[in-house]
Amino acid sequence: MGNRLSKIYTRTGDEGMTGLSTGERVRKDSLRIEAMGDVDELNSIVGMVLALELPAQVADCLVDVQHDLFNLGAEISMPGEQLLDPARIDWLEATLDSFNDELPPLVEFILPGGGLAAATCHLARSVCRRSERHLVALAAEEPVTTVARTYLNRLSDLLFVLARIISREAGEGEVFWQSARLDGNDA
Repeated sequence: MGNRLSKIYTRTGDEGMTGLSTGERVRKDSLRIEAMGDVDELNSIVGMVLALELPAQVADCLVDVQHDLFNLGAEISMPGEQLLDPARIDWLEATLDSFNDELPPLVEFILPGGGLAAATCHLARSVCRRSERHLVALAAEEPVTTVARTYLNRLSDLLFVLARIISREAGEGEVFWQSARLDGNDA
């Protein structure tokens, strides 16, 4: 494969416009660019999780997710195209079920935390939810595939389960929300 980028800066975006993969120029604050930026941010946070100590099966899963997110970002940059294979939804669901089967059932809400890696995975989950919200907003205005929206919805669930797995494997435990603390009864 040849060089994809011969120069990092092009000066073509200095006036607030940027190019989609189709060659179309759009404003940098458009819904499509916002959605692309969210997916890029999510991929970066997944990279942060991967930089921390993780169980091998979690790390392998997250590397696959990063590749999917790169494809999703590319898809968003090409209106009307579908690059994310619908089979990736099935993979997410099977992976999620497999990891979730290892965990005790939730009886309370848990707070983000459980060690640095788990907390960072929770951050990825919350950015994934934002990405999904912005993609839904974009879909109300322009073409977005159902696969893209569904992928982000399932991914946020997977990231939640992975945060629980990471916390458990690190021996950190989970912090359960205590409604009594809201009443001043934190005894």
